[in-house]
Amino acid sequence: MAILVVEPVWATTISDLEKQKQELEQQKKEADEKKRQEQQKYNNASGKVNAIQSEADEVGEEIDEIDAALVETIASVELIEEDIEKKEGQIEETTQELAEAIATEEDQYASMKLRIKYLYEKGDTTYLQILMESRSFSDMLNKMDYVEQLYAYDRERLEEYQAAREAVEALKQKLEEERAELEAQEHELMEEKESLEILLAKKQEEYEDYEVQLAHARQEAAVFKANIKKQNDEIRKLEAEASKKQSEIDAAKKAEEEARRAQELALQQAQREAQEASGDSQSSSKNTEDKSSGKSSSSGKSYASASNYSGTGSKGQQIANYACQFIGNPYVPGGTSLTEGADCSGFVWRVYKDFGYSVPRTSYSLRSSGSSVSYSEAQPGDVVCYAGHVGIYIGNGQIVHASTQRTGIKITNATYKEILSVRRIV
Repeated sequence: MAILVVEPVWATTISDLEKQKQELEQQKKEADEKKRQEQQKYNNASGKVNAIQSEADEVGEEIDEIDAALVETIASVELIEEDIEKKEGQIEETTQELAEAIATEEDQYASMKLRIKYLYEKGDTTYLQILMESRSFSDMLNKMDYVEQLYAYDRERLEEYQAAREAVEALKQKLEEERAELEAQEHELMEEKESLEILLAKKQEEYEDYEVQLAHARQEAAVFKANIKKQNDEIRKLEAEASKKQSEIDAAKKAEEEARRAQELALQQAQREAQEASGDSQSSSKNTEDKSSGKSSSSGKSYASASNYSGTGSKGQQIANYACQFIGNPYVPGGTSLTEGADCSGFVWRVYKDFGYSVPRTSYSLRSSGSSVSYSEAQPGDVVCYAGHVGIYIGNGQIVHASTQRTGIKITNATYKEILSVRRIV
């Protein structure tokens, strides 16, 4: 019995399908490379956006700090103006007292002149002549006693006049000094206010420029992101086509296998006359199961008291360590709470208060508290003063401070802006 073997037509079909699949894979590879390039461009653009945003945020923080300093300076000006108003009232009262003192002085001087004129300027009469003109010894004693009383009285009045004159002069000098000091403080605060307003305008201009740069960078990033999306769509399309082509290949191979089996069965059927056919089959199965479990935990933040930091170095180091545990807590204008929120001077004031030290409440007044040291000599616990802002030096060129409402209490490089003075309290 002869069996005809025909060359299968699916061989060419499978080869063509595999070639088409390879072309699709090559296209996908090229699409992946193009996506990688677009991704790199997007990453660079995103990095640029982040860099500009970071710079803009820094300027924004500076604007917040300057604005807070300006508010505090304006408040200080109002306080000084109230003090000046009170001082004007005191000056008015003292002026009245001065007029009364001058009137008393003039009365005393006029009375003294009359008595001196009567005793010393009436002709050539002298104390000796008064005594010599006595009619009797008793009359002479009386006149001597009278002369002594007049002398003592005049001397006492003269001393009162001198005391009144000195008091008037001292009072006048004191009032002039107080007025000059108040006017100097007001002038200095007004200069600081003007300086802060100029600096604020400059920083706002910088911030607006960053906003323009940021918008442009974001636009670039959006273009690259759109390109990446387009490439992802293309890659998914190619993957779907490749998968479809693989399914066609698998189907063609399956058809090929079935045809081959049919051919083999036909050959075996021709040889099965003296043989018995048998077949077998086998199957297997496998089940797996994965289990997983998890747990959550929560923790709350607690704070140690100032007394717990004793023995951890110098007093300044203890203050610095104590202040650092409040990092991350909020900035609240006018606040003095280390946990609920404080402004820059309120933060310094409260930290030192917890250690038993009394320091001024405003950043302006803190610039004259304690003793002055150079920044190169700064030690942990020293107060670092800026224009309208203060912080606590913690060492290694850093301060802890209530920065802005946006960032709260944080650590910053001490030289992030111009240092006006460093004050040592302990």
